[in-house]
Amino acid sequence: MEAKDTNQELIAAPPSDNDEVSILVISGRSGSGKTSVLNILEDLGYYSIDNLPLSLVPEAANKLVNESAIRRIALGVDIRTPRADLSKFGATYNALKQAYGSKNVKVLYVTAQDSILVARFHATRRVHPLMAQDKQEATGEKYVAHNLPAAIKREVALLEPIVSCADIIIDTSELNIHQLKERLRDHIGADNKIVINLLSFGFKYGSPIDADFLFDVRILPNPHWNPKLRSSTGLDEEVGEFFADYPEVAEMTDDISTFLSRWLPNFLHNNRHTVTVGIGCTGGKHRSVFIADKLQSVLTNSLPEALIVTAKHREKNRWSV
Repeated sequence: MEAKDTNQELIAAPPSDNDEVSILVISGRSGSGKTSVLNILEDLGYYSIDNLPLSLVPEAANKLVNESAIRRIALGVDIRTPRADLSKFGATYNALKQAYGSKNVKVLYVTAQDSILVARFHATRRVHPLMAQDKQEATGEKYVAHNLPAAIKREVALLEPIVSCADIIIDTSELNIHQLKERLRDHIGADNKIVINLLSFGFKYGSPIDADFLFDVRILPNPHWNPKLRSSTGLDEEVGEFFADYPEVAEMTDDISTFLSRWLPNFLHNNRHTVTVGIGCTGGKHRSVFIADKLQSVLTNSLPEALIVTAKHREKNRWSV
């Protein structure tokens, strides 16, 4: 009872604005993918903290929600927390639910088959946390997990207070990282968003090394050779009028748009969060800028809403030179 009262004192009332709080306590067996879950949740907009002592969870939630106005929080708690804290997990969990609402606080537990865990530890050559510890328990008895199977078995017993409270249990034995992300999205209802960066650039200044797709538009007519248009950019109306006299400009824009409209939606199921499409001309001022701007307008209307299309012009600071 003392632990419960202490936790309740640490947790203030949730904010009164319209943004709902979502607090996920992430735990699981060593090697089952807990860290991967926290990383995925961070990509989905959660503020993630790993290896947080259980006794600090109420205080961390209070500071993040009420003092920093952070609404989506993922807190990782596992076997590395002090043993005395584990026995109080139920009290901590109930206090969080009373403070922020039962539907807003969930425990997500990650597990895997014993044989899979053994194989993962052997593959990574990492030491199981219990194999690196020689703790003195409250009974005064010592234990040493001399081998991996023994450590894995003991961890199950130690994590029982957490798994008994779990709202969501995910077995990662047969899941790759992409499937794990999809499973998490299904459970927490997070929408997958991908930013499509349309990046105009000039080849004379070097190709962007982070581009996922690269289109060379230097074969198109160049307004640079028209003295009246040399100081203009691909965003100016007079340059658009210049390109209107050359049907190949519209044809190339349509071809690129068709290709991107066909393939970019597939990235929604590929564990990606950004895709960069480079559009290059010689100086990055006319042709690439014009086409990137047109593509943004077309793709915004043709792609799913989960794909957010932006246009950036790498050489913009050179335009006045």
